[in-house]
Amino acid sequence: MKNVILEKTFNFSVKIMTFTKYLKDQEREYDLARQLFKSATSIGANVNEAQSAPSKRDFVNKLNIALKEANETKYWLALIECSYIKTDETLNYLMSDVSDIRNILTKIIISTKQGIKDK
Repeated sequence: MKNVILEKTFNFSVKIMTFTKYLKDQEREYDLARQLFKSATSIGANVNEAQSAPSKRDFVNKLNIALKEANETKYWLALIECSYIKTDETLNYLMSDVSDIRNILTKIIISTKQGIKDK
């Protein structure tokens, strides 16, 4: 069975790795690129860790951390978007990807919490 959120967060991390390398290669916003890299790759790491959570509560906790990292990532991308950095269409794709990831995580968290309450 295909795990959409695992796949999306992994692919997003790969895109972020390429994008932050581009920013660093342009010798622009090194610290911003580093912050973006850390928060964006943490999303997938937490989603991956959630897959082996010992309980549904722990699963939700790990996904909440991933959602927080996604929110932080959106913030860093917005700063880049508002800065002087010219980044072509890549930034638009990354903003769209992180919004999709946030939506999926939110839905999984809500449905899992509902399942916990129903028991």
